[in-house]
Amino acid sequence: MKQGWEHKKLGEVCTIERGGSPRPITDYITDSEDGINWIKIGDAQEGSKYITSTKEKIRPEGIKKSRFVHKGDFILSNSMSFGRPYILKVDGCIHDGWLVIHDDNEVFIKDYLYYILSSSIMYAKFSQLAVGGVVNNLNSSLVRKVAIPIPPKSTQLSIVSELDKINELIRLKKEQLKDYDNLAQSIFYEMFGDPVENEKGWEVKKLGEVCTIERGSSPRPITAYITDSKDGINWIKIGDAQEGSKYITSTKEKIKPEGLKKSRFVHKGDFILSNSMSFGKPYILKIDGCIHDGWLVIHDNNNVFIKIYLYYLLASSIMYAKFSKLAVGGVVNNLNSSLVRKVDVSIPPLPLQHIFAQRIEQIEHQKSEVTKAITDLETLLASRMQHWFE
Repeated sequence: MKQGWEHKKLGEVCTIERGGSPRPITDYITDSEDGINWIKIGDAQEGSKYITSTKEKIRPEGIKKSRFVHKGDFILSNSMSFGRPYILKVDGCIHDGWLVIHDDNEVFIKDYLYYILSSSIMYAKFSQLAVGGVVNNLNSSLVRKVAIPIPPKSTQLSIVSELDKINELIRLKKEQLKDYDNLAQSIFYEMFGDPVENEKGWEVKKLGEVCTIERGSSPRPITAYITDSKDGINWIKIGDAQEGSKYITSTKEKIKPEGLKKSRFVHKGDFILSNSMSFGKPYILKIDGCIHDGWLVIHDNNNVFIKIYLYYLLASSIMYAKFSKLAVGGVVNNLNSSLVRKVDVSIPPLPLQHIFAQRIEQIEHQKSEVTKAITDLETLLASRMQHWFE
């Protein structure tokens, strides 16, 4: 144990309580101005330590059947993405998917408690404690038993200061990536103009006139075809597309070779377009594999487009608006190959597309440098957290 540090169970120094839901919850949801914030898992923004607002409110009489929490409280998800802590920036009520942690004795600097609760070391402890089947669950009695290191307040402040500095560098680097993406989009519109208005007078054709567009397909039941064998074929799913990436580089699952006959085989360099759920999002393949019927594959057999130009054309907000008008369905909108074939696309001269590709290549190089820096900083952050909390 580090000198001057204590180790105590979380329940010895904090009060931990479970949320509760008035039922049926639909009877309590309200748009009234006197409604109480109804804090759900979906109100937690990716990468944020705070919950600052809620999408829904409940009627004041629901407070008696729920758990009221205050600005500054810690809440901890106890199911699904369990063990994730957040600091509240709002008052409200929490359902039974949350635990609230009250540091009534002010044992912790608030950000120190956040860092230790969000550390991989604490997550591993929560994982060992979590119970359940498909969905692991924590409960207040289990969380109370978790041992937690308690350094002097001055040390807590030093730890927070160090970790905050690393996190701020990571945040700035991620903002830099967004700036590069915005620059690439700006260059696209500067060189080619609005793809709908086509003020530069490029040749316009239906996408289906210049490209072959085919729908994926799934061998059924798919579970019978999933394999861990070395000769398995990449099974490309929506979940294999990384947020913010143009490319699909790997898959989590493979299917047996005999599944080829019942699916659609695609090649490295092909474009695939999601046709349901997050429909209309394009990706360039870095691997061969099979796609299910949630994808369309686009083959530029006539070499009309430079790949990166076609990517930015398909990924543009204007093209998404076109896809949105075409999409059909009820709860889930869907595209299909015949609809996508009818979309008008502008075809600038290939030499100009080449110039665009060169500019984008320079931006991608800069982005890769920034991405490496982010990875190095995240490794450093994990190392320092392990140093302090292990």
